[in-house]
Amino acid sequence: MSRFSNTNNKHVSRWLLYIMLVAGTVAVIVFFLPRNSGPQFRYDIGKPWMYSPLIAKFDFPIYKTDEAIKAERDSMADAFEPYFNSMADVGKQQVARFARKYKDGIPGLPPGYAALIADRLTRLYNEGIIDAAVYSELSRDTLAVIRIVSGKSATSVEISGLLSTMTAYERLFSDPKIAAAKQTLQRCNLNEYIQPNLVYDEDRSEAELGDMLSGIPLAGGMVLSGQKIIDRGEIVDAHTYRVLSSFERETRRRSADAAAVPSTIAGQTLFVLTLVVLFTTYIRLFRKDYLDKPRSIAMLYTMITVFPVLVSLMMEHNVLSVYILPFAMTPIFIRIFLDSRTAFNAHVTMVLVCAAAVKYQYEFIIVQLAAGLVAIYSLRELSQRAEIFKTALLVAVGSSAVYFALQLMQDNSITTMDHGMYMYFAANGVLLLFAYPLMLIVEKMFGFTSNVTLIELSNTNKRLLRTLSEVAPGTFQHSVMVGNLAAEIANKIGAKAQLVRTGAMYHDIGKMKNPAYFTENQMGGANPLSAMPRIDAAQIVISHVAEGLKTAEKNGLPGVIKDFIRTHHGTGKTKYFYISYKNEHPDEPVDDTLFTYPGPDPFTREQAILMMADTVEAAARSLPEYTEDGIAKLVDRLVDQQTDEGHFKNCPITFHDIAVAKQVMTDRLKAIYHTRTSYPELNRPAPAPQKAEPAPDPQAAQAAAAPAQQAGGATTEAGATTTAHAPQAQQAAGEAAAKGQNTIELE
Repeated sequence: MSRFSNTNNKHVSRWLLYIMLVAGTVAVIVFFLPRNSGPQFRYDIGKPWMYSPLIAKFDFPIYKTDEAIKAERDSMADAFEPYFNSMADVGKQQVARFARKYKDGIPGLPPGYAALIADRLTRLYNEGIIDAAVYSELSRDTLAVIRIVSGKSATSVEISGLLSTMTAYERLFSDPKIAAAKQTLQRCNLNEYIQPNLVYDEDRSEAELGDMLSGIPLAGGMVLSGQKIIDRGEIVDAHTYRVLSSFERETRRRSADAAAVPSTIAGQTLFVLTLVVLFTTYIRLFRKDYLDKPRSIAMLYTMITVFPVLVSLMMEHNVLSVYILPFAMTPIFIRIFLDSRTAFNAHVTMVLVCAAAVKYQYEFIIVQLAAGLVAIYSLRELSQRAEIFKTALLVAVGSSAVYFALQLMQDNSITTMDHGMYMYFAANGVLLLFAYPLMLIVEKMFGFTSNVTLIELSNTNKRLLRTLSEVAPGTFQHSVMVGNLAAEIANKIGAKAQLVRTGAMYHDIGKMKNPAYFTENQMGGANPLSAMPRIDAAQIVISHVAEGLKTAEKNGLPGVIKDFIRTHHGTGKTKYFYISYKNEHPDEPVDDTLFTYPGPDPFTREQAILMMADTVEAAARSLPEYTEDGIAKLVDRLVDQQTDEGHFKNCPITFHDIAVAKQVMTDRLKAIYHTRTSYPELNRPAPAPQKAEPAPDPQAAQAAAAPAQQAGGATTEAGATTTAHAPQAQQAAGEAAAKGQNTIELE
């Protein structure tokens, strides 16, 4: 009953996940979608109408173009007569002020000069004086006319018949009598008595001009309900273009009422919901494993949400062209971190959702689908900067080619085509280059590891690997050998070679804690584990997994690398210590967990490859004799034993993959440990014997040397032989058993 309840709860939880994913994605996208309703067409002057015949469903005016309305407004503004208020008191006050100051005459001039200047000032004020800056602005148009308001009447006067403060001053000295006394009069500062008596009435002028401009009709004709606007294939001319624009404008106006907005939102919600549900159904049917990986799901639904939101904002605020956006980033990232099929489905979903916000859906969908396909096909693994450059170039070229093909189907002449779009495609390709740096952000946000990161981690100059080579050189060399073996297997069976190579480089980093306890680092010395109790020795060996995880965490290694550390022994046993302990305590029960690695067993093909390569490489170093048959039997025995013990049950590796892995490891080990040809030694004449002895038989000596060479070791290319010492042989045998799950576990 409990098992049924757990299964049911898991089923309910998964359905809740589906609902939350779909509802959240749809809500975000629909929130940002522009509320444009009514038909959306693409049409340009001089190009054919691509749609079915369009019939007016209601009466609507033919609106003038913005340029035509602006021209009318400018013409009316030029002809407008601004209002100026006549300030009669200004002239009287200034003349009176001058008369009071010089009532006794102007020093240095005859008595009549003061009255003469007062008379001339009065005449200037009667003509009308305007501020110099305002006069300069108005006089640009020689035919400019203003309205002078005096009391309740307004009189139109040409600006040429008026004076500015500057011209009034010059007119004053144009009188010959006044000009003769100019030097004396300049000390009187006569300009202080010349002030504008015609003042611009800004409020009245702007109000009057606004009323006039508002009276300009926005429409220049009518289309009646039922009237045909345009037929399929007809060329759109300037008049038809205005009619079509007016039809769309009037449709939006009629749809902007309170009843139309909810209807538009409902339609958008249904459209987006359908597409997102279809994408979720694909994941549930074909990539159900992603549902168990929250970060993978988060990336997928984020990718199909981000670009529709950006498109909606650009369309709403009329910012640039949506073709600048690098939509191909979505399939690129999903292809790199997940798989091609999911990348294509996500891209199709994202493009169709974006089409709800784009005006020219037909063209947009075709161009972006083609761009996504080019991106998926051209970029299999992003490991070098040149690859993303190549993909960006191909996407730009592919988009341009598809758009050019669409234009060829619509236009008869290449010269009339719209060439501005190709600049957008070029900008799109440039922005697509940012996929390389953005990949790091995606990795950090969603916990993925790209090939670029793996290549960086596998660099032996990295601090952690350099420390491993210094502290535990034998372990380092073993890791390199395992990485080479595992990568070759991965290449043969279509697994991720760079991933397994990098995982191999770090799988034994826990041995840096106590390197001397592991045979590859002992340099032929005594094994400290031999003098320890079996349980303690087993725990030290097992601890290198936990120590490796601690080191990986401390150095910030990705989770996918940590998985190699914890699974490279799976749930296997340190059989040497386990069997030895049982033999030493035949009548006591044995706690298997004391001799068992914490696991888990491998759950990816790459982890299974590493387990096989790790075991076989270590065991191969303990073979007493390297023969083709011996190597093949060793590989078969070790891998079959791992398979029989169920270490590969939780990973998607097949029997065919295992068979290929066996063959690769056998061939590789044969190449590494091939026997060398022994070079003959030069026979030297023996020294004269002290006693007469029979001469040695050369054939007998050669026959005796042969088994000695086989027993002592391989002959080097220099002709010297090396002998395997007994303690080293025992140690190597122990390591072989450790990796082969047979005798001793020293790793």
